[in-house]
Order: sequence, then structure tokens, then C-alpha cells
Amino acid sequence: MIDPRAQRALPRPAPAADPGPLDDRLYDLVEARFVRLVRDNPVFGTALGFHQDDDLLGDGSREQVLAELAAERAHLAEIEALDPAGLSSEVRFERDLEIHNLRRVIFDTDVVRIWERRSFALDTVGDGLFLLFARDHAQLPERLAAIAGRLEAVGAFVEETKTRAAVPQVRRWQQIEIDTAADLPAFFDGLVVAGAGVLGGAQQRRLERAAESAKIAVELYGSWLESTLANGVDEWAIGRERHDAMVGLRAFDGLDADDILELGWERLREERTSRAAAAREIDPNADEATVIDQVKSDRPKGFEEALEAYRASMLRSRRHLSERDLATVPDDERIDVIATPEYLRRVLPFAAYFEPAAFDPDPKGIFVVTPSVDGDPDAMREHNFASISNTSIHEAYPGHHLQLDTARRHPSLTRLLTDAPEFVEGWGMYSELMMREQGFDADPRFRLIMHTDAIWRACRIILDVRMHRGEIGVDEATDFLVEQTRFERPNAHAEVQWYTYRPTYPLSYLLGRTLLLGLRADEQRRLGDRFSLKGFHDTLLRNGSLPISFHRRLLAGAAEAGGRGATAGEGRGATSSQQA
Repeated sequence: MIDPRAQRALPRPAPAADPGPLDDRLYDLVEARFVRLVRDNPVFGTALGFHQDDDLLGDGSREQVLAELAAERAHLAEIEALDPAGLSSEVRFERDLEIHNLRRVIFDTDVVRIWERRSFALDTVGDGLFLLFARDHAQLPERLAAIAGRLEAVGAFVEETKTRAAVPQVRRWQQIEIDTAADLPAFFDGLVVAGAGVLGGAQQRRLERAAESAKIAVELYGSWLESTLANGVDEWAIGRERHDAMVGLRAFDGLDADDILELGWERLREERTSRAAAAREIDPNADEATVIDQVKSDRPKGFEEALEAYRASMLRSRRHLSERDLATVPDDERIDVIATPEYLRRVLPFAAYFEPAAFDPDPKGIFVVTPSVDGDPDAMREHNFASISNTSIHEAYPGHHLQLDTARRHPSLTRLLTDAPEFVEGWGMYSELMMREQGFDADPRFRLIMHTDAIWRACRIILDVRMHRGEIGVDEATDFLVEQTRFERPNAHAEVQWYTYRPTYPLSYLLGRTLLLGLRADEQRRLGDRFSLKGFHDTLLRNGSLPISFHRRLLAGAAEAGGRGATAGEGRGATSSQQA
């Protein structure tokens, strides 16, 4: 494997106006960790835009997970040993954020240990291939050559991942991976078909052989997964103590899990009331369920037409942003809208977004839309025109695509590696509401679906907490979600399935929107008539995908530095990039 630094210089924030003697030491340590992560995780490297190991899958073994855990602990000790007094204020912020990130990663790996009880091997294989195929960082023949290398590596990789299963496996989670094993071969075949028109004879034969060997490896791995079911367990909840600890590590502006659960029930009541009001606006003589059915029935005839509707809706939203001057849209951003690959449809029942590779020369976001789960004939009802509008805002403009494409431009590697779904997902939900506030698709049909989607996210808060406290199981949670949202049952079941192995992620959406609205209100009170909505948005976007409590610190620091006249737009903590 090649050191990423040999391929290109890594970015580093510009020196502080009043630098500390330890500033460069902090950045040196951060960069060393970044290089290690890219070196040891080739699929992660691909996702970031480092392509020297695109033909590798890496070491999937238990030993490697534990070695990475030890390396993270050692790195945390080095960061904590840096005396904050020797750091500039800007770099003290980066140190605090690095510590926040590391404590979360270490807790997830060492205490929650889902990696030990559920196989993610085929997810890694599928993502490693999909990112190479769907992105256009190189010509297709070059990408297919790397794909062939990864296909050749599948057998060894899945064998290595078996060593992680040192404890009984969770049957429900293993069944998800078994289903993925059934879906992946069709994806491999699609890659071979893609090569037929562009590869030479020898290269195409290599791709075909690699795909066949990968299919055999996946089939054998699927059989091994089935063998784990007999001695598996049905208990998957992490328990109240660990869930509470995870919430505490997320830096939720002082909110604990009980506060968040109560917030979920409050938002559920509020959004149900708002949806009922929107339904009465649409048809005062029909009951709410009938109105929802009418809105869901107004949909494209087929999935290809739905994809075109998603593209058209997101471009309308982009124009609205510019016309209303609500946020800055980079001139060079790019996004594709495509169907979700089959191997992901059981865990992405509606839509999702893959962010641009920060180090690709011409990065592109990918917005995927799922046609159906298990071929459900009613799945197109979820792609109704009102839902298409709301989802396009959330996933594209000004939601995930705009936010993540802007965030990738910040030179801080610590910020690039920060996992803050309450901001990322909260921003997506905030965008839905803000765009309605600003007159985009604001008639009651669209608001009815917006409130339905907010009800869905309120349910996520409630179910995340209650499921992992062991208060409610998957079937009961699915019933609750169908009752509250009117989702088709296969979609609702697929939704609930992923809640079981992503504790504290589902609660991030509506909680994040709530925290963002609170932050906006605080800035409006502080600045009065000097408040700029565009300035507020641009500040958050440029500062990166951070926990909202860290965004609050940056805004407070900007206000202190700028005095009483400072605006949100002046407080953007992004600094210019310099070569390492």
C-alpha cells in the first residue's frame, strides 16, 4: 500500500493569527492518523478520493479491528497530552473536536462492539465496488481494472471477517447479510456487462473470471452465515446504560436520552396536529387517511419517470435557493440521481446520498432512490410527487448534497472525519422546513408529506431509545411506524431493521432539526436586524459537519472576536488551505 502523502499534499488550516508553539504538533498527529486510516482501509480511501489502493479490500480480520482500536487509544493519549495552553484558540478547538471524535470511535469499537456480532463484510465489498463504478474519477476501463482487483480479493476478505465472530452472532443481523449475499451476484454480473463494450479481450476475461470467483466466495460465505444462525442469539439491543453513554458522547447541547425521548413524543404530537390541519386544507370533507391516500396516489407511472421527477424537483429547488439568495451554491458542485443498487435496497428502503470524494479532482455526489423493497407492488406510492419534492430537498438542495459538498472544502482533516449525524441529518430536515418557509412547494399537499416525514423522524427518536432500552421489539416497532406514517409495511420493516444496529443514529434527524432551529433563534436574538439567513446558512455549511454544540462554540467565538456588530456570515471558521 502507498502512503497517501506520496500521491498528493494533504490540506492543513492556515496558521492562526496568534499561533501557539504546539499548533503544528497537533496537525502532525492528526495527519498521521488520517494517513493510517486511509492506508489500512482501502474502501474508506476510495470514498475519500485516494485511489492508489482501489484494487484492494484491506484486512477484514478481528486482529485488524483490535489493532486499529489500540492505535486509536494511543492517538487519543497523544492528543490529550498536548497542553492546551500551547495551542492557539483555533487549534484548541480542533484538539477538542479530535478528542470528541476519538472517544466516540473507541466507545463504539470497544464497548458497543456491533462489529463483533454482525457481519458487515458484504456491505464493505458492495460499497467498495459501487463507489468505483458510480463515480467518474477515472475512465471506465481504469475503474473496471480496479473493480476486477477488488473482486479477486473478495474470497480472502470474507474469510478474514469470519474471525470477528468470536461471540454468538445476532440472527436478525446475519439474515440481513445473507439477503445481501443473495443480491450481490447480480451486481457483479452488471459490472461484467458494463465492461463488455469498453475492455479489451484480456481485460474483459479477467473481469469475468474475477466476478465468477467473487460469486463463488459470496455463495460460500452466505452458507457460512447460515451456519451461524443455529448458535446465534436474538438479543440485539445494547441496553439502557450503553445507549445513555452513547448519547452522552454525542454532545447534544446537554440533552440526555430521557430529554430526547420526551422531545420525540412532543414532536410526534405537534407534527400529527399539523398534518391533520394540512389534510383539512386539501379536503375538509374527507378523513385524514383518505387524504393521505389521495396524495400518495398522485405519482409517476413508473420508476424511470420517478427518477426524472426527482431530478427535475431538485433542480427547481436549486433555482429557488439562488433566486431567494438563501445559501451559496458552489459553481463546481455535481450530483447524479440513480437507482439504489439491489444489494442496498433492503437497508435503504427510500433514498440516500453518497457524498463527494473530498480528494477527487472533480468530486460528484450520488443521490440514490430505491424502486421497491422485495418487489412490493405498492412501493411506487412512496414516490408520489409531494414526497419527491420533500426528499429532493433533503437529499440534494439545500440538504445533504449542498451541505456535504461545501463541508468537504474545509482544510481540517479532523472536521472531515467528524461523524455528526445530528447536524448532517438535522440539516436535511431543517432544509425541508426552511424551504417551505421560503415559499418552495408550500401548498398543503407538500406540507402534508413534510409533516408525515417529520412524524416518521419523531418515530425514529422514540423507537431508537425504546428499542435499545429493550422496551419494544421489531414487530411492535414496525406496527407503530406503519400506524403513525402510513408507510407501506415492507418499507417500514426495512426501516426498523437498521435501527437495531445503528443505535443513536435514528434519533439524530428531528433532534438535529430542533437544535438547528434553536441555534437560528439564538442568532436572530443576538443580531436582531443584522441577522442574515444566508449568512447563517453559509457559516454553518462552511464550518463543516460538526456537532451542533461545536457550531455554537464557533458562532460564540466569532461574536466575541467581532464584537457586538459581528454577523453570522462573518463567523465562518473555515480557513484557507495550505499544502502540507
